[in-house]
Order: sequence, then C-alpha cells, then structure tokens
Amino acid sequence: MRTATLGPAERAEALAAMAERELDMLVVGAGVVGAGTALDAATRGLSTGLVEARDWASGTSSRSSKLIHGGLRYLEMLDFALVREALKERGLLLERLAPHLVKPVPFLYPLKHKGWERLYAGSGVALYDAMSLSSGHGRGLPVHRHLSKRQALKVAPCLKKDALVGALQYYDAQMDDARYVATLVRTAASYGAQVASRARVIGFLREGERVVGARVLDVEGGGEYEVRAKQVVNATGVWTDDTQALIGERGQFHVRASKGIHLVVPKDRIHSATGLILRTEKSVLFVIPWGRHWIVGTTDTDWDLDKAHPAASSADIDYLLEHVNSVLAVPLTRDDVQGVYAGLRPLLAGESDATSKLSREHTVAHPVPGLVVVAGGKYTTYRVMAKDAVDEAVHALDQRVADCVTENVPLVGAEGYGALWNARARIAARTGLHVVRVEHLLNRYGSMVEELLALIADDPKLAEPLEGAEDYLRAEIVYAASHEGARHLDDVLTRRTRISIETFDRGTRSARECAELMAPVLGWEKEQIEKEVEHYEKRVEAERESQRQPDDLTADAARLGAPDIVPI
Repeated sequence: MRTATLGPAERAEALAAMAERELDMLVVGAGVVGAGTALDAATRGLSTGLVEARDWASGTSSRSSKLIHGGLRYLEMLDFALVREALKERGLLLERLAPHLVKPVPFLYPLKHKGWERLYAGSGVALYDAMSLSSGHGRGLPVHRHLSKRQALKVAPCLKKDALVGALQYYDAQMDDARYVATLVRTAASYGAQVASRARVIGFLREGERVVGARVLDVEGGGEYEVRAKQVVNATGVWTDDTQALIGERGQFHVRASKGIHLVVPKDRIHSATGLILRTEKSVLFVIPWGRHWIVGTTDTDWDLDKAHPAASSADIDYLLEHVNSVLAVPLTRDDVQGVYAGLRPLLAGESDATSKLSREHTVAHPVPGLVVVAGGKYTTYRVMAKDAVDEAVHALDQRVADCVTENVPLVGAEGYGALWNARARIAARTGLHVVRVEHLLNRYGSMVEELLALIADDPKLAEPLEGAEDYLRAEIVYAASHEGARHLDDVLTRRTRISIETFDRGTRSARECAELMAPVLGWEKEQIEKEVEHYEKRVEAERESQRQPDDLTADAARLGAPDIVPI
C-alpha cells in the first residue's frame, strides 16, 4: 500500500473525483469519528468520500485532554461495558494500530483518608487493570501499585505534605489528538478514500424522502460540487444538530456541548516524575506529562455560544489554578501558564442537567433514508463508533459488504516503526541529526519519517530548528503543507505542531518563518504570506483577550474579534 500524500494537487483531484461518480459513502466531518468512519468504509471496499468544513480535527478532536483511557471514573458510575470497550481499544492502539502515536503515561492518585479510601480506590484500580488484561490487549502497560506517603512524595515531590496520606499509581495512554486524526485521514486516503478539507456541506441532495448526496462548497477555490452517494454519514460532533437542520429534520436525539479548558505549563513548574489525577467536587482533574510541558485540565461547563472557537474565560483559568494549587507545594500562577485551549465535548442530551453526568455512550441513527448520524462517545472508542456507523449504513446498500477489519489495519507510519526505533542511533549518525531529534520525529511520523528525511536530503537547511520553537524542524512545516493537508498557517501552528500552546508567545515569533516555508508548496504570493501572519497574530490576541474576560459571554465576544481566514 502506498502512503497517500495530501498536498494541494491531491485535494483538488479528490474534490473533482467525488463529483465525478456516485460514491458508496460520503462522510461529513473529519474529526476522529468521521476520519475513522472513512477508513472503516474504505477498508471494506466501499468507494468513500470525506469532506471537512475547516481543517482535520479543527473542532473537538484537537482540543481534548490527549488521553487514550478506559475512563476510570466510569467504573464509579458502574458503566462496566463502556470501560471494557475503551480498555480493549486502548490496548489495540498501543500494541497494534498506532504504537508510534499512542504512548503509556503513569498517573498518581493521592489518597486523603486512611484505611477505607485505599481499599475503595485500590479495588477500583485493580478492577481497571483486570478488565484491561481480560480484554486481551492489556499487556502493554504495567499494573497499578500502592505507595506509602514517603514513596509518593519521592515520585511527586511537588505535592504538599499534608495533601495526602499515601497514593496509588496506575497507567493509561496518551497521544497528540490532532496529529492522530491527520494520520487517520492519510490512512483512509491510502486505502482509496477521496478526502478534502475546507470543503463545507451547504445542503443535502434529495430525491423524495431520500438523501442522495450533498452540495459541497470549496471554501478555498469558491467552486461548488454536487457529490452523490448511496449513503451519507453525518459525523459532525457538536455540529450534529446544525448539520441535521440542513435537511429540515430535527433528528432522533440532540447533541449538547460541554466546554473543557486546559492549561499548558512548563515542565519545571511542577516537580514530578508522574502525571497526577485529582478529585474535584464536580469531576476529576488531570496533570498530564506533555513533552517539556504539563497539561492541566479540565473543566466541564455547558456551552451554547460559538462552536467553532470556544473561549476560555478568566474564571475557567482561575478554577483550574485553584484546584491544582490545593495540592501543590509551590503554587502555579497566571505567569506560569504558557498556553490555554478550550474544546467542546459532544454529549447526548436529555439525561441530566449536569454535563459531567451526560452520557459518553454513542448513538447511531438513520433518521431518513440515505442518511446515518453518529454522535456522542469518547475519543478512545472512535473505532467502535465508526464501525457502528458503517454497519448501519451498509444495511441500506444493495450489495453485500464485507465486515469491519479496522481492528487489524495499522495507521500509516505504524508498520516498521519498531525497527526504525531500534535503529534510531544509526539514523542519527546517517542524517547528522541528534538522536533525541530522531526520537521526536519517529514519535510523530513513525516510518513516514523517511519522507521527512528525504526533504532534508534535498534541502539541508530544513534540518534546522524553527526560530522560537526549537522543538520542531523547518522540514516539519514544509511536510505539513506538502503531505498532511495543511492549508493555512493556523493549521500548522495549532494542529500539525503544538507551537500555539507550547510557547509563551503562542507561536507569533515562528509565524513568519512558517508562512515562508509553506508558501512555495501552497503557491502563496507575498500578499498571502502577510495575510496569514496578520491573521494568526490577530487570532492569538483575540484568544489572550478572551482569557482576560470574567465569563463565557464576554470571552466569546472577545474571541470572535478574529474571524477565520479566507484565501485571497
């Protein structure tokens, strides 16, 4: 199988190909569920199209806690089926499907009460480990262990001495969510799916009752396409209700948005060799290792304002700082916060007024002939959601369709990753890159690293780090535009890399250099370079301004001060 390249030419070809002949399946929305659905359909031999109004993962799927986990707290809700399913998926991702992208991460759970709490929490974590092992895919992670207070403080010296009487340590997994989705889209394309970002569905094609396709606007080129398909899958997450409204159908369920914000702080601000999981009055709070940083999150509040750019308010930031500081010996301040991001969880509405109690289960429905809707769920179980959506859609196809095979379809970059990892010192010697740099590349691209190294061989200047964001090479910016479907500066600084949340200037120092690297690939003239840089700087300023506002309404108004970029 040839790994698909998602450059500007390939995007134009994909849009033209989708409009040329009727597809078996058109998937709307390229978050993790939509991308997973396109891969599932393509690997069953179905002709498949995938369209996304903005960039891959530009909504919820780039703004999560970056965890692949079974949902330890769902055990407390006695939701054993969801936990078992998620643990099986976690194991598959770690061991088989994406070992280059999904990595183990340790967590410490401080105990505050002697006796009963260790028994209660310890039983839960033991059950979690047992369910993981019984899934058949749980051997990749160490089992939990009990720690005394002294042992816990040795592992996490950042904790206040009076904040715990002991602790439990257990393991989950993490990934870069936006990079995962971009890789998933490339995998779907490699198996024959036609994929296009910045392609917005503006209406559905109908024949009587039946949906027979969609009208798609090329947001970049301005053209409009009629894409016909035997089945259309609505996988638009928090936009599900809006997409349903395009066919004048209310739908059989509603999706409600719950906002979660995260803070990114430098590694040296929290002295710990492990992540932390803390209980709050409403939910749980994670302190998650993230390269040379920590991610602190999350909140859980109702959100009914702008879905494209959910804003973090000053109150949200204060809430997280207050809760994490309740256990830290050296408290965090506003000045320690390098990055902030806000995302929306798509929750199935109608079960409870408290968003933290709304269902993380998913639902698949067939509201009108020709249209399937999939919504809810959690990142970890995207593959199961995709399978259920395609299963529902193929019931209505006249042909016999093969069963789902994605349990055995590794993402591009996974095959050969282990062998290259073992050879990383040799790769470093061959390329002149430091071995740590080679490790960074392998954990972002897997075996596709060879494509990146080929760019460097052609232009050795691409081996230099970016100014103001030295964790990334100049080659990675070019590669994002030439191979990974990045169309704008924002795509690269926010999703292909994480420069927007990993630097105190939020990527403004790197913006011009990145735009100039992207320009030859995307055919930008000087005017477009200036526009891209100016737009990005305005976006950062609007986000900073929103984070100074006292509440959601004022934060939302401030964030909307920087509209989305449109090409010249």
